[in-house]
Amino acid sequence: MKRFHVHLHVDDLARNIGFYSRLFAQDPARVESDYAKWMLDDPPVNFAISTRGAAAGVDHFGIQAENADALIALKSRAESASLSLEDQGETSCCYSRSEKYWITDPQGVAWEHFHTLGTIPVYGESHDALATGSAGACCSPSASSTVQDNCCVPNTKSSTRCC
Repeated sequence: MKRFHVHLHVDDLARNIGFYSRLFAQDPARVESDYAKWMLDDPPVNFAISTRGAAAGVDHFGIQAENADALIALKSRAESASLSLEDQGETSCCYSRSEKYWITDPQGVAWEHFHTLGTIPVYGESHDALATGSAGACCSPSASSTVQDNCCVPNTKSSTRCC
């Protein structure tokens, strides 16, 4: 099974946790000081919100693969469709360790394909690792991306993303 993933940036985490908990009729599966995630079964959605990011609204969409083979199948399908991939391999981001890659649609909306390997106690890697662009950071900073709040944020010249 694959699970649809949606990540929104919100201005008021507590207010939004209350709203989405009522909307989904369940409490979040994970809550941090800047983040909450619901793992919904009907429909199967990984829905996350955070206070990180440049503006409120949709941050990115994604497909969460159940296992490594499902992620390989998603990647093969994207490659055979000649979609440009930004492969991050194994990385830490959004309180999780994941194997992931990114695709950007024609409007500039990022799509993450990932397989979660485990949880981590902090949001992504340390600020120092991101600022220096060291391997294993939650995104791959480049000359055309900026580091903001422990996360890479795209600009018009880059699809570099971090959840």
